[in-house]
Amino acid sequence: MGVGVLLLGIAVLAVFSSIPALALSSNSQNYQIVEQEFGAGSSLESCSGQYCARTSIGDLAVGSATSQTSTAEFGSITPSEPSLEVIVDPGVSSLGELTTETTAHKTMVVRVRSYLSNGYYMQISGEPPRFNGHTLATPSSPTASTPGVEQFAINLVANTVPGVGANPVQVPSSEFSFGELEPAYATANLFKYTNGEVVARSTTESGRTDYTVSMIVNISSATPAGNYNGDFSAVVVPEF
Repeated sequence: MGVGVLLLGIAVLAVFSSIPALALSSNSQNYQIVEQEFGAGSSLESCSGQYCARTSIGDLAVGSATSQTSTAEFGSITPSEPSLEVIVDPGVSSLGELTTETTAHKTMVVRVRSYLSNGYYMQISGEPPRFNGHTLATPSSPTASTPGVEQFAINLVANTVPGVGANPVQVPSSEFSFGELEPAYATANLFKYTNGEVVARSTTESGRTDYTVSMIVNISSATPAGNYNGDFSAVVVPEF
């Protein structure tokens, strides 16, 4: 017996409240320097009576240096307001009509970047797929995918059974991006789902981390036939 299942893609909800940022300036009674720049680097802003332009001429160095009393950041002049960027890309879908012999699956990629924050946490929210009052079973602890056993679950790593998903990718590298998975969703070939549970986080401001969310669906011989639907959201909340 086959069961047609339709899983809608993940939407995105970024919960963000701005806070005052630290002033990046030096002051005296007569002068103010908004940001310090040396050499052939960036210019914060150039203005005439009616027009302003933000320019950059190529940075000589990128990175940071710290002593006991001060910290310096090298590279392009940066804005002083906190920001949170979240993008969801459609992934690969292998759904169609399900059987008790195969596992259906769908992926999507959630890209997160957080600036001037103490990090963020990401939740996946939404009721499991359902049809005519029947909701697919969800394992509450990490569980292997088993065709013939009713399951709806997710993880965020590369798997081999089934062959779906990818490990998080730090962009541009792990020196600048620090997103990490919650342990319950970080083991290959083990899946679980709890509506609204935190699946990933960063404990500091971070460059972009690309998370691949993999959803699996298995049915049993007792699963009622029908078109199952589910709506899900990636909810990302910054911390200050």
